Amino acid sequence: MAFSLYSERPIVAATSTGFVASVQIWFAKAAAARTRRTALATLLELENFRLDDLGISREDVTDALRDPTRSAGRRLAFKRSVRASL
Repeated sequence: MAFSLYSERPIVAATSTGFVASVQIWFAKAAAARTRRTALATLLELENFRLDDLGISREDVTDALRDPTRSAGRRLAFKRSVRASL
């Protein structure tokens, strides 16, 4: 049986694609979050003078790690620009 209009598609066909896409999006978000945590953890391994060279402090990095949103990079960039203007 051929369906000529989008509205004639069965519900099963429409939801299976949505489910696969939502699983892919979930995995992509999880991978991005892991990458952010790994990058911030790597910053914590640096010595204090290297963090000072970057314009951030260890406290800034730990605050960024505690932030559940994806704005950790923006937060660190803001802290860096504030310290640069002093």
